[in-house]
This record gives sequence, C-alpha cells and structure tokens, in this order.
Amino acid sequence: MKYNAWNIFRQGLTGNKGWQAAWRKPDPKPTYDIIVVGGGGHGLATAYYLASKFGQHRVAVLEKGWIGGGNAGRNTTIVRSNYLLDGNQPFYEFSLKLWEGLEQELNFNLMMSQRGMLNLLHSDAQRDAGVRRGNAMLMSGADAELMDRPALEAAYPFLDFDNARFPIKAGLMQRRAGTARHDGVVWGYARAADRLGVDIIENCEVTGFSIENGVCTGVETTRGKIASAKTAVCVAGSSGRVMAMAGMRLPIESFALQAFVSEGLKPVLPMAFSFGAGHFYVSQSDKGGLVFGGDLDAYNTYAQRGGLDVVQDVAECAMAVMPSIGRARLLRSWGGLMDMSMDGSPYIDQTHIDGLFFNGGWCYGGFKATPGSGWAYAHLLATGRPHEIATAYRLDRSLTGAMVDEKGQGPNPNKH
Repeated sequence: MKYNAWNIFRQGLTGNKGWQAAWRKPDPKPTYDIIVVGGGGHGLATAYYLASKFGQHRVAVLEKGWIGGGNAGRNTTIVRSNYLLDGNQPFYEFSLKLWEGLEQELNFNLMMSQRGMLNLLHSDAQRDAGVRRGNAMLMSGADAELMDRPALEAAYPFLDFDNARFPIKAGLMQRRAGTARHDGVVWGYARAADRLGVDIIENCEVTGFSIENGVCTGVETTRGKIASAKTAVCVAGSSGRVMAMAGMRLPIESFALQAFVSEGLKPVLPMAFSFGAGHFYVSQSDKGGLVFGGDLDAYNTYAQRGGLDVVQDVAECAMAVMPSIGRARLLRSWGGLMDMSMDGSPYIDQTHIDGLFFNGGWCYGGFKATPGSGWAYAHLLATGRPHEIATAYRLDRSLTGAMVDEKGQGPNPNKH
C-alpha cells in the first residue's frame, strides 16, 4: 500500500482497518544468495539497495531482536557531511545527497529537517581549522559557510558569546545538514526492502559462521542453519563479538555513548550546533525536547548505559554555551554502542575469508552515513569491487599505514 494523503483520508473514513503490515514476518529459507547480519539502518539500507539497484532479491536480513530496537533508535539523529579528509568528505556528501531524496524514494515520512548544523569556533586556531574544513567541503561539492561573530550574534542571540573561558569567535555552518527520525529510517528501509522481496527475519540471532576451507558458506542461528553465497556483517557495537565467531580480531573497541532528551520546550533552537571547546552537540526535536550528547564513557563495554560523570560533563558544556537552558529538566537518557575504530573512520571491505564481508567501525558517524553505507556495501557485495566513495575504508589500512585520521588523535579510539 502506498502512503499518501488520499489513503490516510480513506482509511480514516473506514476506521483505519485496511492498513497492511509494514513488512512480512517470514520464516527463514534454507538458502539465500546474500545474508545481511544486522537489521539496523546499515543492514536494511544494504538489503534495500541490493534489491533496488543491483537486482539481488534472494536476500535475507537477520536481526537478533526487533527492527528499530538496537542502535538505530539510540542516537541523536543529526545528519551532516561536514568532514575534512579525502577519504571521508566525498562519502558523507554522497550520503547526504541520498538523504535529501530518501523520503520520496522510500515513500515514508523520515521527518527529515534540513535546519542546518553549526560548529562553534572559540579560538584563532579553531577558526583557521574551520576555514580549512569549509574549503574541503566546498571542493567536494558540499555547502559550507563561515559565519563571523556579528552574524552569529544576530542569528543566535541565545548563545553565550562572552564566556570568559570559551568566547565564541566564529562558526562553520552547513545549512543542508539537519536531523531525521532515527527509528523512522529503519522502518522506511525495512518496508521498502520487504516490498522488493527481501526477507526480514527478526528474533534470529547469529550464533556462528559456517566456514569450510577458508570459505564462508552461511551462518548458524537460533532459528537454524542458513546457507548463503555471501554473508555481510554490519552489527555496529557488537562487531567485535560477532566477528570473533569467525576467528577474527578487529581493530575496533566498543564504548557506550550516552544521549539525553530534555522536557518539551517551546521552539528555542532553530538549528543543530556543536560546542567547539568541549564535546557537546544539541538539536531540538519536533516534540520540543532538546536532544543532546557528548563524549563516550571512556571504558570498554557492551552495556547500553553509561556513568554519571559523563552526564555531569555534558551538562557543564551545555551551560557553558547556552546558559538559558539551565532550568530545563532532563526527561530521559540512554546509551548506544559505538564500534570505535583506531583512526575514527569506518570499514567497508571483504575479509580474508572468502564470502564474508564486514561493515563497521562507524564511531560517531553511523547514523548520518546510513544511506551511503548501504549503497557502498551493496555495491561491494554485488560487484566484488569497492564503490569509488569508499575505497579508503579497507580493513588492512592499519597495517599499510593508510589511516583516515579525521580528528588527528592517533590510535586512541576513546578520543575519536
């Protein structure tokens, strides 16, 4: 059933009894051409593009829980392409262009809102770095605008420009950036993939890989063994545990990243912005809550919760840049699992095991990368060649020295 105004009106007149399920609940078949392990945004986007762009319809997505119950619903929803390095900027700009037409393509309301993303700059050195980043964005075809202090004061007077420690000197704005509804994205991809014949199998946890003579021939699951010619893993913060079942140790560490929502407020924030003197970023949801986050909890964990020290740090950053929200009450918080790579950039590559592929290490960039990741991963699976926008995302780059160190922090995942 196509979602449109006429069907909403027609269903309203008939008691909303004619709506169809968004996707089927099939039992797993004995064999598929391609199995995608992980029913989050990246896995479902991969399956959708395999079917829609590459004609691969014998595809199964295996999800250990339910669609939308993992990391896809545990992020801060920001979509942007304001990256610097050649290995990253073209990829994220490609992904943002996909975002801009995604609601029409999927026939699903993703609540995409291109309200802009502003990176605040607090020193001369940060301003110089912002100019460099903005020029790199423009060279890749993205949009970027350096706003001086008078322009910022006129547009966003609620910011604390004269903070004694962190005065605001300038800001790098990407106006095409914005936010989208996190779980709506996975629901939209799931519905669209299902309509193209992809089997989405929930409550089906992978417990092992079938590997014979260096070739992966399928997976073992809680719902039986399933054979496939190709197996594609994209399980975010669980990457290390899942790939360990194939005998692989990844250059990845898992951390918890907390996110927070305030009580509902009247419109106070017309854009999303990040604080340049600390790790803090915030936007306002359509329901009025301020959605914000900060640093990782700096210890390895697979738990979807975090510590109070990060809550305090994020609150201090918020007060330093926007003290007007000091009396707003925190409504709820949650944690998502971040699979942090050694250089802060992701992997989309075939492993040394024939027929086994890996997508992960997205660090903070996973949600905004969803369409681009799915397209590039589908391209690799269908053609055997990396997409031109993802050639830097090789698993062996730590060994070859071809690092994509976006933040210049070196091999310290907790600092990325």
